[in-house]
Amino acid sequence: MLALLLALPPLPLVEGYAPPKPLPQEPLPSLTLRLPQVVRTNYLGNGYMEVGYVLLQVASREASPANLLRLAQEAVRGALEARVSLAEVDLAIYPAPYAGPKDLPLFTASVPKARAPEFLALRTPLGYDRLWLNPGIRQEKPLEAILEDRPRYEGPEAYRAKERAEQILASRVGHRGGVLYHGNPGRPYVALTFDDAPHPLFTPLLLDLLKREGIKATFFVIGRNAEAYPYFIRDLVAAGHELGNHTYHHVRLPGLEPGEIRRELLLCNQVLERLTRVSPRYFRPPGGRYDRTVLQVARDLGLTTVFWTDDPGDYAGLSLPVLEKRLEDHLRPGGIVLLHDNVANTLKVLPVFIRKARAQGLALGTVEGLVLAQR
Repeated sequence: MLALLLALPPLPLVEGYAPPKPLPQEPLPSLTLRLPQVVRTNYLGNGYMEVGYVLLQVASREASPANLLRLAQEAVRGALEARVSLAEVDLAIYPAPYAGPKDLPLFTASVPKARAPEFLALRTPLGYDRLWLNPGIRQEKPLEAILEDRPRYEGPEAYRAKERAEQILASRVGHRGGVLYHGNPGRPYVALTFDDAPHPLFTPLLLDLLKREGIKATFFVIGRNAEAYPYFIRDLVAAGHELGNHTYHHVRLPGLEPGEIRRELLLCNQVLERLTRVSPRYFRPPGGRYDRTVLQVARDLGLTTVFWTDDPGDYAGLSLPVLEKRLEDHLRPGGIVLLHDNVANTLKVLPVFIRKARAQGLALGTVEGLVLAQR
């Protein structure tokens, strides 16, 4: 029995209410664009290709579709001239003054260099499949900087002892009561998961890396991000990756009314169903924060809540050696790896991690693959 317990992953942390921690900001190289509407420009590579990202703002009186398209074309042209090695330019235009992603953008586009002439020749936003024009939907809640470390039960003290006992039993069997903690420790399979997708700078780089490595993964998607960047959702599906529900607004769920929790999950489901014609099967609460109500609402919607065994904390600005060691320390058969698709060092360490997993005879794949491997 002792050997069995030692082989199990660490139990989720059962805690009380705690405020979200501040999200570390990772400096990225920038481009020089001489446009007054520019808020930020960055570029990043994965060792094989480089992608540029341009964030712009416009006053409401200038936000006609024609003006947004002209501004986007100027930004794409300027970015490709500023750095000729870019393989793709992605951009988002927000209402001025830009105050963070609390609202949906007005306009987004993804322009591979090979398709730049086509994009620059557009006279109307219609007819280009990697362009999104806001139909008028407004955000009601801002994105929160919620960080993971361990899944955390949040709720009254009276329920915590029972939740700990439930977790011990669930962690032994891996999957219980609509919650997945880990896969079969006797099967050489590990689920690779990424939270907070999609991101206009990082997602195409990550997709390129995974394609080169022949790896399929599960991406837990923020609904509002999917709304604003639908072409990246289509790219993920076309590449064979699995999509999970990470709520629509990426809000802290414990403490919300059941109807609010249900709405967050349903909105995300609806966006993904509209874009892919497939309903998600898996759900991960932002930050791993949950309570009984969160789990019950997810179950009622037919969603399995997915936690993890291996979270290196890639969002925390770790050095490459530390990130690599943390990933390796918890790598195990039947494990679930938690990473994010918006961290530069994750792109750098991922090929190394994949090679080391393969050297141990472990296959990396989707959550659905992990579940099937248990049977």
